[in-house]
Amino acid sequence: MRSFLPVPGMRAPALAFIAMSMVWAAFAAQVPVLKAQIGATDAVFGAVFVVSSLGAIGSMWIAPLVDRSLGAWSVAACSAAMALGFLVAVQAGSVWVFGLAMICIAAASGLCDILMNTRVSELEARDGRALMSLNHALYSFGYAGVALVTGFAREAGWGPKEIYAVVSGLILVMCLMMRAPHSHVAGEGVGIQLARPGGLVWLGGLIVLAALFAESAGEGWSALLIERELGGGAADGALGPALLGLMMGVGRLFGHVLSRRFADTRLIGLACLTASAGAVSAALAYTPLMAQAGFALMGFGVSLVVPLAMGIVGRSVAPTGRVRALARVSAIGYGAFMIGPAVLGGVAQAVSLSASFMLVGAVLFSVGLLLVPALARTVASGGAARP
Repeated sequence: MRSFLPVPGMRAPALAFIAMSMVWAAFAAQVPVLKAQIGATDAVFGAVFVVSSLGAIGSMWIAPLVDRSLGAWSVAACSAAMALGFLVAVQAGSVWVFGLAMICIAAASGLCDILMNTRVSELEARDGRALMSLNHALYSFGYAGVALVTGFAREAGWGPKEIYAVVSGLILVMCLMMRAPHSHVAGEGVGIQLARPGGLVWLGGLIVLAALFAESAGEGWSALLIERELGGGAADGALGPALLGLMMGVGRLFGHVLSRRFADTRLIGLACLTASAGAVSAALAYTPLMAQAGFALMGFGVSLVVPLAMGIVGRSVAPTGRVRALARVSAIGYGAFMIGPAVLGGVAQAVSLSASFMLVGAVLFSVGLLLVPALARTVASGGAARP
């Protein structure tokens, strides 16, 4: 259990993971009211996220510069920018204003994501402890708790402005405790513009993309499915993303233990099939409770995919190519935030939200049967050494 103990320097990134969970959970639990507030259709709302995802992807290129410029306060500054950005977004009365705010929020969120994971990686390298799963579990549990509280706040008559005033205020206080001294390593600025990735990186990246596609579907559309298509209330809708986040936290802790006994590729395959079953169950649900159970199962399964896939790639490549390989996997995976909202929103507009989650289930099922075995063969054949 030594790997679960806190270590010096972990407070700042841990608080950043919690802060990120707070802003996005509060958002996910309010999707129905925010969507109505700006008068967006399903397709338009999805398109807003396609455009805003460019901010997150663009932040990959400036992360080293921001990290150097802001030094020990880089994580705190990005967390504060996220919180303040949402205060602007919830004031929006039009798609255009909301979209511009979301671009800025996505950029801050992307930067925070990169920098807080970097701080955790530095701690792991310094102390030889496994801390990444614990920090990602903090995000999942924080997401579940805040989504649930937000739902109850909505039931009590609170609107987005009041909810984000509280959420953002708490995060700004937390930022005062996010000072994270760090050192810069050689080659930090290279990353995604380097050599073309090979088979291992493409397979790992596509698996991560599928997992993030499913995660974003559950986080962004589960409340809408429960409230609009199944007639649930605000608290019922909030339980969708809340249970998703809670079970993702549980799944990540289970994955940390199970990975010591089972091959990672086998766990990823089973996780994809489990998540697929959850997505299909939610799509076929005819009561809010059935949908909530489906999202819980989907969260439990999909939670294992990203950390295990990234771990396989990181361990399989030569040390000199590790940063490049993982950066490529992340870049491919981030594509989910561009194509996911448009595809899900388009299917929802043309057919239904239930059909959107059937698509999520089909994608996860295909990944579990096709891409994961291919990844296992690539690692076993030694092709992993040539990313």
